[in-house]
Amino acid sequence: MAEAASARKPNWLNYWGWGSGDLLGAGAQAVITGWLFYFFTTFCSLTAVEAGLILGLPRLLEAITCPLIGYISDNLRYTWVGRKIGRRKIFLLITIPLLPSFALLFVTGQTFWYYLAVFIFFELLYTMFLIPWETLAAEMTKDYKEKAKFAGARMIIAQASAIAASALPAILINLLGGKDSPHTFFIMAAIFGVLFSLVVVLVVIFSWERPYTEEEKRIQPAPLDAKAVVMIPVNMFRDLFSTLKLRAFRQHLSIYLGGYLSQDIFNTAFPIFVATVLAAGTVFTKNETTTLISGMMTLMYIAQLVSVIIAIQIVIKTGPTLAYRIAISFVVAALILFLAFYFTAPSGFASGLNGINGDLIAAFSQSDLGLIFWLFVPIILAGLGRGTLNFLPWSVYNYLPDIDEAVTGQRREGIFAGVMTLVRKVAQSGAIVVTGWIINQGGYVPQPKDQAELIQQTPEAIHTIVMVLIGGPIIVMVLGMIISWRFALNVKTHGVLVHEVERLRAGETTPESPESQAIVEDLTGFKYAQLWGRKAR
Repeated sequence: MAEAASARKPNWLNYWGWGSGDLLGAGAQAVITGWLFYFFTTFCSLTAVEAGLILGLPRLLEAITCPLIGYISDNLRYTWVGRKIGRRKIFLLITIPLLPSFALLFVTGQTFWYYLAVFIFFELLYTMFLIPWETLAAEMTKDYKEKAKFAGARMIIAQASAIAASALPAILINLLGGKDSPHTFFIMAAIFGVLFSLVVVLVVIFSWERPYTEEEKRIQPAPLDAKAVVMIPVNMFRDLFSTLKLRAFRQHLSIYLGGYLSQDIFNTAFPIFVATVLAAGTVFTKNETTTLISGMMTLMYIAQLVSVIIAIQIVIKTGPTLAYRIAISFVVAALILFLAFYFTAPSGFASGLNGINGDLIAAFSQSDLGLIFWLFVPIILAGLGRGTLNFLPWSVYNYLPDIDEAVTGQRREGIFAGVMTLVRKVAQSGAIVVTGWIINQGGYVPQPKDQAELIQQTPEAIHTIVMVLIGGPIIVMVLGMIISWRFALNVKTHGVLVHEVERLRAGETTPESPESQAIVEDLTGFKYAQLWGRKAR
């Protein structure tokens, strides 16, 4: 049975069935990072610091939950639950009935502590799904191109879900006749909560786990006594830090954080930038401002979808490093244009914006080229860069367990997913908390929840928002590029690595050629004589 399972080849149902999971993986984050900070400060009268703490603090708890779930799911292979239900799928099944609780985040009139508690609960569910789900593509195939197809399907669905997350508020406002804007967010979150449960069902149906080896079948689980329980966190953190010994993984993390942290900062500041800078001088209501933000974010996510489709081919042919450099060039160009808008304050822009009532498509009816340029060109450039930045880390992740196997002689997909998500969440927590704190220190005033019109912010508050939006993303993206400059993983080097792993598994102790040795040592950061568990740990 194991032999038959190991020979399975993924088809389009598997690519898209597994990839549908990113409607939850990325869709939830698109709603949270795109709207929740804005929702809290505009409709709940929370300060920027309070909103930042709600979004940031729960991610710190995942310093424990992310690697713990990865470690446990790796080791459930030795238990009855793991062998009969699935070491990954048991976590997915638990989340299915609970995910609709996502809508509780968008209930107005609650306290800081209510929103914090609900967000902690949802983030726990999110992690219970995300860590096991991310391992499955790496388990279903070892082929470079098939892994890229899994990553591509995932990212296309991720961008489609982000488009829905950005467009739904405006659609619902129109359906409700422009009334009760806070209620539109609750309806949106309820729709997404139901969809989250449905896509987890699809993942369970169309994915499979790596079959057990004969050696794993013979292993009997040790009794879970007090000593074994105490050793769980010790072993977990030992495995966690051992991943950082891989050179390719350290370089990969710089691409990952550079791309994703830049988006966390942008997503937090951009809705407020639109409300205070682009819409400055208008007479927009909250609904009209929300509609404008929704339209611009939708346009950005459509551009991201196009970018992902192109990035799939670039990564397959050249590897991730070139794609990363191209992507950050687009994002930097977009940010410079936003900065230019702030300093030049184009004449007539506000009056033209007033004429469209927040409807982005209506901008074309004005035949105002300046209005069309500033509303469309920067955000499209940002989307073209961000789509590739989203795709790259999770494309590369699928190959990391292969590099780790050369070093340790083990398959540890779960712990890598746990470490990546841990690093991401802790860094994201810091980015959002610091972004909220800086905006608050700049003098930003929360919008009164019972007032339909937006209040005007001080010049100091607006200046701070602009500097955060522009400077934050550029700094983290450039740092990521510098650290990852010599990242050498591509289709050729991955093929050499996999071949050498098969030779090591067969008992070989020397490389096939000097070139093979150089490639494997560069990716792993270890001398060839240290591979296959000889001195790695």
